[in-house]
Amino acid sequence: MKIAEKHVVTLNYTLKDNDGEIIDQAQDGSFAYLHGAQNIIPGLENALTGKAVGDQLQVKVSPEEGYGQRDENRVEDVPREMFPADQEIEPGMVFHAQGPNGEMITVTVVEVGDDTIKIDSNHALAGVELNFDVEIMGIREAEDVEIEHGHVHGPGGHHH
Repeated sequence: MKIAEKHVVTLNYTLKDNDGEIIDQAQDGSFAYLHGAQNIIPGLENALTGKAVGDQLQVKVSPEEGYGQRDENRVEDVPREMFPADQEIEPGMVFHAQGPNGEMITVTVVEVGDDTIKIDSNHALAGVELNFDVEIMGIREAEDVEIEHGHVHGPGGHHH
């Protein structure tokens, strides 16, 4: 079986930046995704299409096919009162917020002032070229409920 839309794919992978630093990895066959459902970045998904169990490949993904380029317009000062009054806010903290179109976004605190907090809503890997070492561990047809929900369900079915 070759990887195609509506297949559940299980991978081992190591993700590194251009300096060889490991950013993330899954080496126990526990990473599974639904191919064609935008569960992983486009550059990696495109490279995996047509591959088979046992295939090993190295994939370099540009920011445009990964998490996008950094956008300095996504770094902004917001009023301190947008954060919980009873919480100590420090640089590096990550919060979930509602974006301008109602979508959920992740923001990272960059700097804390008396009246404002500088936040960055760029993805942490925006602007980073990504280097994947991948081994395809398994491929199966997705179940109808997985296709309907747009993601893989673990052992024992659906738990959300």
